[in-house]
Amino acid sequence: MILVRQEIGDVLRDVRLQKGRTLRQVASRASVALGYLSEVERGQKEASSEILASVAEALDTPISTIMREVGDRLAVIEGITTVPDTLPDDLVAEFDDLAVR
Repeated sequence: MILVRQEIGDVLRDVRLQKGRTLRQVASRASVALGYLSEVERGQKEASSEILASVAEALDTPISTIMREVGDRLAVIEGITTVPDTLPDDLVAEFDDLAVR
């Protein structure tokens, strides 16, 4: 069974390490308990969207970049060989219609 929380935790840890930041630094900057962030990184806790946004900001990384990496990793696990880089035209049109309102 694929655990999305595990992939999110792995990506957060990878980004943190790439940036050369400690768990303590990121937790402090994101105003998240150190132990909780550790559990999120290990895939033991589900992080809310608010926590993910705070951690992404603390890592100076757009949350879209983090979620894209999570999606790409899930696609590999699922055996999907090609992940589209663009949105389908009908979905783009739907968002354009919403923006006009």
